[in-house]
Amino acid sequence: MQSDFHPQPPPSESNVPNPAGRTVLVIELSTSSGKIAVVNGGAVLFSRTFHSERSHNAQLFGPLGDALAEAGDALDLIVVGTGPGSYTGVRIAIAAAQGVSLSRAVPVIGISSTLVPEGAAGCDEFCFVGDARRNSFYAARIRAGAFVEPVHVLSHDEFRGWLDAKRSLPAFTFEKTVADACGARLATPCAESLARHARHLTPAEVKRLSSLPLEPFYVREAFITTPKRPWLQV
Repeated sequence: MQSDFHPQPPPSESNVPNPAGRTVLVIELSTSSGKIAVVNGGAVLFSRTFHSERSHNAQLFGPLGDALAEAGDALDLIVVGTGPGSYTGVRIAIAAAQGVSLSRAVPVIGISSTLVPEGAAGCDEFCFVGDARRNSFYAARIRAGAFVEPVHVLSHDEFRGWLDAKRSLPAFTFEKTVADACGARLATPCAESLARHARHLTPAEVKRLSSLPLEPFYVREAFITTPKRPWLQV
């Protein structure tokens, strides 16, 4: 599925600030724990967490306004946590980020929320797992803030075998049901860590990422069912 957002021309490398002094806004709504953060270098200038199952749009804009006020005119980059997770939450985050990007002429990029979960600091390599629905799971191996290989979608038995083969590595998940089922550590997305991750991107990487369509992270292709009443098809 392609995003309907047509990005502005990517910034030239000369207009992207040095990573050491980059001020980054993060909007992370891929789980029920919504998070907004502003980080400059190693300093957290603003951080706010709010909880919602289905109303991130109602709770986002107060913290976002406060975050933008804290950033002032120094905002250099916007990061959206793209999941996997709540499709609705990620789409709300994308829409808000696009609005700020257009109004402030600041590049916006998406980074998977799984790359730097809360609690994984200090882990050079770890596994991330989650519910892929339809009696399946997704699993990924992450090293130094990047996927080692494509995300796997696995049946229950395949998932157990995959975890057994990676038993030497810590495993994290954002879902309590998955944590209870396989013993993975229950975590939440970390907006501050996403900002620090983005801080280390080179100007060339920011330019490349900001030119890509901004969309939720999909672990599999969309599932389309056959209508039970085909005479209602348009």
